[in-house]
Amino acid sequence: MLALNAASWPDHLLTLAEWEALPEDASRRYELVEGVLLAVPRPTSLHQLAMLRLGAELDRQLPDDLTVLPDVDVLVEAGLTPTARAPDVVVVPSTRAEQNPPRLTAADVLLAIEVVSPGTGRTDRVTKMSEYAEAGIPHYWLVDLPPRLQLTAYTLVSGRYEQRAVGTDLIDVDLPSPVHLDLKSLLTRR
Repeated sequence: MLALNAASWPDHLLTLAEWEALPEDASRRYELVEGVLLAVPRPTSLHQLAMLRLGAELDRQLPDDLTVLPDVDVLVEAGLTPTARAPDVVVVPSTRAEQNPPRLTAADVLLAIEVVSPGTGRTDRVTKMSEYAEAGIPHYWLVDLPPRLQLTAYTLVSGRYEQRAVGTDLIDVDLPSPVHLDLKSLLTRR
């Protein structure tokens, strides 16, 4: 597919319909923030490895009525200046995943997970955390990569995320369903 270049880059706030009509570009990831198109760098190898293994481990442990999806678009705000983010991993009801929507809404998402990479820390810890909370996503996890491998789990309480669990090695998290994770296995080969 065609990549966007400076000549074709939108020069105005995009509507949801305009965003959907943009040509596909496999060289980058895009997010829409209050109508502004953002090019997001492709994840690094460790980021992708952690994302892949975390998704697989969650999928193995979650009940059948929950499904893990990586890197899908989530419509966080649908107003005049829409916001659509692409969390690294989400957990949704299996019935919703089976419908194969072109994008999810925040109401579909039970858990959003962001793997924090160099350059995404502020966005993941402040901006996305705030947007996901305002959109009502019940659970949010941040996974920090080395040198400080860590998972921090939050749950939404009265419109704000409160920390519920934090771990650097083995961690038990019961949100949205009980799981036991070995964080070191996210980055090491068996």
